[in-house]
Amino acid sequence: MIEMRVNHQLYQIEGDGKLLPFLRDVCKCKSVKDGCSEGACGACHVLVDGKAVKACIPTLSDMDGRHILTVEGFSQEEKELYAYAFAHAGAVQCGFCIPGMVICAKGLLDENENPTRKEIAYALRNNICRCTGYKKILDAVELAAKLKREGNGIPREESGWKLGERAHRIDAREKTLGYGEYVDDMEIEGMIYASAIRAKYPRAKVLSIDGTKAEALPGVVGVYTAADIPGDVKVGHLVQDWDTMIPAGECTRYLGDAVALVAAETPEILEKAKKLVKVSYEEMPFVSSPYESMKEDAPKLHPGGNLLAHKHVSRGNAEKAIANAKYVCTEKFHTPYTEHAFLELECAIAMPYEDGVLIYSTDREPTRPSTNAPKCWGFPMKRCGWSTSWWAADLAAKRT
Repeated sequence: MIEMRVNHQLYQIEGDGKLLPFLRDVCKCKSVKDGCSEGACGACHVLVDGKAVKACIPTLSDMDGRHILTVEGFSQEEKELYAYAFAHAGAVQCGFCIPGMVICAKGLLDENENPTRKEIAYALRNNICRCTGYKKILDAVELAAKLKREGNGIPREESGWKLGERAHRIDAREKTLGYGEYVDDMEIEGMIYASAIRAKYPRAKVLSIDGTKAEALPGVVGVYTAADIPGDVKVGHLVQDWDTMIPAGECTRYLGDAVALVAAETPEILEKAKKLVKVSYEEMPFVSSPYESMKEDAPKLHPGGNLLAHKHVSRGNAEKAIANAKYVCTEKFHTPYTEHAFLELECAIAMPYEDGVLIYSTDREPTRPSTNAPKCWGFPMKRCGWSTSWWAADLAAKRT
């Protein structure tokens, strides 16, 4: 029997498992965000006996006899402190990382109420933010420390906005304190769960996909492959060249390409079923860098070759500008496309709605892939968009 306290409440647990799903699913502490599940992003930070710990790493047995504190367990005074400081500093944008930042900030300020900016940065070293550039987050922790030291309470925010004056984001409080609802936080009665089987090799030919054993497992709704997709469904931001799932007989292009989708009644059954799906591969040479992809004898990942896109920008008379310049510096520069750090889970929830499908998605703004596509509605903090696997969500939703 494992005994632990979460936000001062005693829990007695039989068996074991990861701490993160226990906090989110059993304790309903939705401020503890699941950003990566592998200890990389820091969105799931909690305080364990006062020390900041990533909740996706330890097991419940590791927590035996420990006290875990999440943002939900803060005193009302602490909630007001951090909600004000992060809103006033403009530190909140998408907000997914902020509760983890707040946890690490509290861990620091409980021990040191007058930290240097360098000490604040060190305390937040294990937290990824893909929006703000960190400066305003550091500003927020500095402000929280100042208010805590002075002990004069929280300044009152003036109601009503005036042109030219700063105003707090209307959603800053809920994002800072972790009760703002993201798609992964939503719980819907009767919902089933789906997850992809992903390629084990960066480049390999998919010889066969056998989901027979998985489909025989009680609680499994189905195993779906590219053959279940009506028509040829490819996606991509610049070029529509990315297969939603790699069909048998075709080649994967990166480590993690989706080859099948499993749907089940519970997350536990889903994980068991995924392990029962047998995928046979034939490994093939792969491309490990952009420079390697430029070689004449490099493996061709797409029918058109390895060049994704070529862009030429011309503005004004460059030759004249250079000729008339006082100083000219000649050098060769390289710049890649910039990829956001991963953070919030790319998930979607779909359900039947009138003559179409209602989709809650975290991936991008709403678009209409075709005139025959089902309708889509969006709501604040449950951004509605067309997921790259909206069709798969539709299949799963039919059991909802």
